Amino acid sequence: MTLHTDPNLEAEMPGPEVDLAVAGQWRLFWLKFRKHHLAVASLFVVLFLYLVAALAEFVAPFDPNETAATYTYAPPQPLQFFHDGAFMLHVDGLDMTLNRDTMRREFVRNPENPVPVAFFVETEPYELMGFIPMSRKLIGPVEVGPRSPMYLLGADRLGRDIFSRTVVGARVSLSIGLVGVALSLVLGVLIGGISGYFGGKIDTVIQRVIEFLRSVPTIPLWMGLAAAIPLSWPPLWVYFMITIIVSLIGWTGLAREVRGKFLSLRNEDFVIAARLDGMSDMGIILHHLVPSFLSHIIAVLTLSIPVMILSETALSFLGIGLQPPIVSWGVLLQEAQNIRAVSQAPWLLFTPAGAIVLAVLSLNFLGDGLRDAADPYGRA
Repeated sequence: MTLHTDPNLEAEMPGPEVDLAVAGQWRLFWLKFRKHHLAVASLFVVLFLYLVAALAEFVAPFDPNETAATYTYAPPQPLQFFHDGAFMLHVDGLDMTLNRDTMRREFVRNPENPVPVAFFVETEPYELMGFIPMSRKLIGPVEVGPRSPMYLLGADRLGRDIFSRTVVGARVSLSIGLVGVALSLVLGVLIGGISGYFGGKIDTVIQRVIEFLRSVPTIPLWMGLAAAIPLSWPPLWVYFMITIIVSLIGWTGLAREVRGKFLSLRNEDFVIAARLDGMSDMGIILHHLVPSFLSHIIAVLTLSIPVMILSETALSFLGIGLQPPIVSWGVLLQEAQNIRAVSQAPWLLFTPAGAIVLAVLSLNFLGDGLRDAADPYGRA
């Protein structure tokens, strides 16, 4: 016997609802996330920032620590595309004069003396990410010399290229966010999971410890811990220690959320079935409970990365975090503290601050979109 269905009824059936009825957790998560257009745009911005950070040596035109005393506080030189009516990628040259009243160098852009610029220019050999030999840069002057300055975002008090330093600093600042969040993930899921799964006295002790840590003023705690770092330590050790310090507080919020989820799920049928099947408590936590709300954990961690970035920036700005020769956005802001730098070269402040604002806003918008997509009671 053949069943005949009404073609008009089939035409009226909403296709997406049929797909949602059989869609898995991650499919539903993606369908909800892509409707958050600002979060999707922020995702591309975040990926672009981390790509630039990963390829920092290739993107930065110069060595971030290379000095040029002739061009201290040189102003930004925007890229130009035409010269004398013909296409020519270049920046205007700089003429320097000495103001005898203020005894300061003053720079004037000279369009008649262009500095040719090209993409994929050949440079001195270097190592990309510390192990890939390279001899080309993404962009740079065609002829490198004392008369060919190219400061796309200006120079600092030692004549170092701010654009190169901002690009290289992105690797440190953004990686601290990732490493710090990774440490917070391990501590938050492990400690919060134990607290929520076992309950009782274990839960009480862990919650009192979390409450104590959250009650301690953050900045003084960071200042005390950062001041305890020996000055003789190499920069790499200081970097990892600052990351650990930033992570010491970041895990408490995630632990609280994981505990609440575990309290609501530990008596569910699938948990009882796994326990009766002989699975260990740690196996139930890692293989059943954590994956059941993994999308929510991802959303929380994404919102935690900006906090880590701002924490490193605050510590370095106060002079108790990362120190030169390490280059980070916080270190760049620290160098713009004095009045002369802000009044004579405001780009020293605006360039790293703009990068921080862009990264933090993009990560916050992305985290908001992920959080909404992970909400099981939100609209698909």
